[in-house]
Amino acid sequence: MMNDKELQEINEVTRYILDDYHSDRVIDRFNLFQQPNRGKVEDIVNKLFRIIYPGYFRDRSYKIYNLENSMAMLIEDVIYHLHQQILIALPYCKEEGLTEEDYALQANQITMQFMRQIPKVRALLEEDIDAFYVGDPAAENKDEIIFSYPGLQAVTVHRLAHELYVLGVPIIPRIMSEYAHSHTGVDIHPGAVLGHHFFIDHGTGIVIGETSVIGDNVKIYQGVTLGGLSTRGGQSLRGKRRHPTIEDNVTIYSGASILGGHTVIGHDAVIGGNSFITSSISPYSKVSIKNEELMYNETTESVEEAEKKDENAWFYVI
Repeated sequence: MMNDKELQEINEVTRYILDDYHSDRVIDRFNLFQQPNRGKVEDIVNKLFRIIYPGYFRDRSYKIYNLENSMAMLIEDVIYHLHQQILIALPYCKEEGLTEEDYALQANQITMQFMRQIPKVRALLEEDIDAFYVGDPAAENKDEIIFSYPGLQAVTVHRLAHELYVLGVPIIPRIMSEYAHSHTGVDIHPGAVLGHHFFIDHGTGIVIGETSVIGDNVKIYQGVTLGGLSTRGGQSLRGKRRHPTIEDNVTIYSGASILGGHTVIGHDAVIGGNSFITSSISPYSKVSIKNEELMYNETTESVEEAEKKDENAWFYVI
């Protein structure tokens, strides 16, 4: 049991924190019902996976002969909840003079336009799956890729989020992309344009910025950044090209950084691992880093003994 002094202290701390909510800052907003629900958006993403890959992520409680009926119900469910979230998000566009009826009509139109893009997205993903299979000798079969490859998961979410981005939906596409980022380690801004037959190997640590444009048959390996040269300009850079263009048939190996809105990697180029590129590369070029000279000190001494003799010794700690 707490004594009176302890209870009083708890009440004082509680009141102190509650009073902090009345400072009229962004983090003090309480109008939660007027903001998109992150959990519901993530649930919509998971349901869209079942629509995109019906045989792979279907609800196993349904019998196979009821699959079409269950899919019809699922599609209607996504339409309903997506419409709700879009309706909540649209006022963030800050268009003047729009009424609640205008937003409702707009939300309905956008939702239906998005859903009509599902067959197109599925066709693109079929090509992506082929790119993953052809490009990865470790892939046993395409089922393995759909079930387990983080790169394909990230690309799937991106292709869906990008459609909403193109339709002018605020916030929701970014929630979707960050959901994929947290699960796969791949950070693709929903504004980035991906071409056909796109392959991400391993996935971890890949960053693709908002204004990146990627052509067809491009392969990207882990740790690659397609970024901006600088973000010091902050909001003044909004709407400007900040990220590179990658033309068709380019391969970018692990750890490479390609930066800048004026940087174009020409078609059929190969960018070697750990390259740092801030200017355009001609088609068919091969860019690589010259191997650094390695120093060998052959000794039977232990690491600890060697360190004691050389005060300047250093090692990578991983």
